[in-house]
Order: sequence, then C-alpha cells, then structure tokens
Amino acid sequence: MVKEKDLIKVTLIKSLIGRTASQRGTVIGLGLKKMHHTVELKNTPEVRGMINAVNFLLKVES
Repeated sequence: MVKEKDLIKVTLIKSLIGRTASQRGTVIGLGLKKMHHTVELKNTPEVRGMINAVNFLLKVES
C-alpha cells in the first residue's frame, strides 16, 4: 500500500506546442495528457528525474 506522503501531485501548466519530441515524450511518460491535467505519482528517483527534465512545464506538490 502506498502512503500518502510517498506520492507527488504533478500538473501540466504549460502547453506542449513547440516543445521537442523528447520533452513531449517525458510529459506523456508521466501520464499527463493535456493542460491542467493532474496525476499522482510515486516519489521515486526515476519520476523525480523526469520531473526535473521538464520542470518548467509542471507544477509539483508533495
């Protein structure tokens, strides 16, 4: 069972228009489909790395 503090809320706040293919792929890999879509993800090093790669497009909450 995943504890609440082991989750991160990630929201896409900027558009993917004009972004590179790798940036789009990273956002899709995080499970975000469109602007203002929010997902809860496990707080793992892999997820943190993906978030850091496109942090200018996201809003992150613990």
